[in-house]
Amino acid sequence: MSDVVLPCRDEALALPGLLTRMPPGYRPIVVDNGSTDGSADVARAFGAQVIEVAEPGYGAAVHAGVLASDPDDGVVCVMDADGSFDPAQLPRVADPVRRGDAHLVTGRRRPVTSGAWPLHARLANAALAARLRRRAGLPVHDLGPMRAARRADLLALGLRDRRFGYPLELLITASRAGWRVLEVDVDYHPRAAGTHSKVTGTLRGTARAVRDMSAVLAR
Repeated sequence: MSDVVLPCRDEALALPGLLTRMPPGYRPIVVDNGSTDGSADVARAFGAQVIEVAEPGYGAAVHAGVLASDPDDGVVCVMDADGSFDPAQLPRVADPVRRGDAHLVTGRRRPVTSGAWPLHARLANAALAARLRRRAGLPVHDLGPMRAARRADLLALGLRDRRFGYPLELLITASRAGWRVLEVDVDYHPRAAGTHSKVTGTLRGTARAVRDMSAVLAR
């Protein structure tokens, strides 16, 4: 059994389809980060464990979800809750960690349609990933909103960023710790109808993410 942390803010429309497709052996933890659309109630109705986190920010939600995961299960996954990823592909990121082939596995997004990943978001991601490859020497091309690692290892890294810089801080800190990092391809779908990305769905959101991540690189 692996816990799947799903950071969530106003994803009530996406959650039913996402939670009903969760594969056997994967237990969803929906981390509600200030939703106003009843996301928490929807998640509970579909059998998910729900954690409510008042502190705003992607990193705050992920960290709370990791803390809430079962320490006896070992491997914990993280995946966006907007319907853009297929839960059936969770074993792609979890199995190499479970086998001991990698400490951290990240999903490299492969859009299934031309409109799944806005150009401005794709360019920003590519630029940050290129800087990361130069600075940390990691063979990654995506900042990995779908990923897996062992719970104890994640907590031992002592990550501090509670906003959008969290994924980048994770990769940099993992590199410094000597982790084996593996990147695998995962399908990237258009978000569920009626939802939008809180990070890269708009130019403003992308600019905010780049700002937070650039602050991590500056440290």
